[in-house]
Amino acid sequence: MKMTLKERRARIHRRIRKKVSGTATTPRLAIFRSNKAIYCQLIDDSVGHTLGAATSIGLTGTKVDQAKVVGLAIAEKAKEAGITTAKFDRGGFLYHGRIKSLAEGAREGGLAF
Repeated sequence: MKMTLKERRARIHRRIRKKVSGTATTPRLAIFRSNKAIYCQLIDDSVGHTLGAATSIGLTGTKVDQAKVVGLAIAEKAKEAGITTAKFDRGGFLYHGRIKSLAEGAREGGLAF
């Protein structure tokens, strides 16, 4: 029986999470993409705390442009927290479109991964 897209994404995400885990110095940059918005968090998995978060809710423009702004915003929050590097967790989504735009925005903002 064929997997649904949701099951496929969950399977890919489990495979990514086996390898990617965040710490206080290099948190995990977790991304979630819905049909309306894109969300990202900097997570310290050793204690289970979110160090910073950003979302595209309330932004205008195309979704790809919104994602880039969110990437810049999370990079700014990372700077404020003294974080320069992160581990990228695309959440099982393919690396193109909004996910790629968010990553590029975060890199432009000074976050390395």
